[in-house]
Amino acid sequence: MSLTLKRRRVVIEVPATWTGRMKAQAMRTGRRMAPMADQAKMAAAQRFEDARYWAAPRLETAAHGFEDQVAPKVSSMLTRAARKIDPTPTRSRRWPMLVLLTGVAVGAMGYMFYRRNAQQWTEHMKESASDASRWASEKADRAAESADRLATNVSNKADETSRKMS
Repeated sequence: MSLTLKRRRVVIEVPATWTGRMKAQAMRTGRRMAPMADQAKMAAAQRFEDARYWAAPRLETAAHGFEDQVAPKVSSMLTRAARKIDPTPTRSRRWPMLVLLTGVAVGAMGYMFYRRNAQQWTEHMKESASDASRWASEKADRAAESADRLATNVSNKADETSRKMS
C-alpha cells in the first residue's frame, strides 16, 4: 500500500514493500549525489587531459628510442633468422674473388715485365754509351794518328826542302 503526502507541492510516495522502500531511498540518494558526480566527472576529465599532456611527449620519445635502438637489432635478428631458414642456396662469391686474384696476378706479371724491360733498356743504353765512347775514342785515336802522320810527312817535306836549299 502506498501513501501519498502533499507537502509544498511535492508528491512523496511511500512504498509499502521493503524493495520499494530501498528503491525510493536509492533514487533520493542518487538525486542528492548527482551534483557531486558531475563535479567528479569534470575533475576526472581534467585529470585525464593533464595526464595525456604529460604522457604524449614521453611516449613519443620512447617510440623514437625504440626505433633507433631496439628496432634495428630486432630487424637484423629477423634477417639472420630468415637467411638461416631460407631453402634457396646462396650465390657463390668465388667468381668475384677469382676475377680479383686474376687481376692481381696479371698486374704483378705486367710489373715484372716492365721492370725487366726497363733493366734491359738501361743495359742497352749503357752498351750504346760505351760503344759510342769507344767509337769516339777510336775515331780520336785515328785522327791523332792521321795528324801525326801528316805532321811527320810535313816535317819530312820541310826537312827535304831545307836540305835542298842549303
